[in-house]
Amino acid sequence: QVQLVESGGRLVQAGGSLRLSCAASGRSLRTYTMGWFRQAPGKEREFVATISRSGAIASVADTVKDRFMVSRDNAKNTVDLQVNSLKPEDTAVYYCAARWALSSDYVAVTDDYTYWGQGTQVTVSS
Repeated sequence: QVQLVESGGRLVQAGGSLRLSCAASGRSLRTYTMGWFRQAPGKEREFVATISRSGAIASVADTVKDRFMVSRDNAKNTVDLQVNSLKPEDTAVYYCAARWALSSDYVAVTDDYTYWGQGTQVTVSS
């Protein structure tokens, strides 16, 4: 079992930045592909970013790729999402997720992940 806990979300003004963090316990994340998703009120959950086990491969949704960046620290068992130039439409609950991966370069943009955190709320005011 992998337990994931997100942190770093808060109320921020448009144009601001946040660093969201996902801390894992229970198992090492070294064999897991990690993902970030978000869900805004009244909308379906959507993909934000994913990063491979090794950290060498990452993919960020086209809608945010020029503003968001995903990274990981396997030694610390954490995965971060740097979100810059925030817009009101970025308001959502942000979730991190994990799925075991055989390949060190595997990334997953669909939401068929095995483990999910409880989410952290990001609210962007205009």
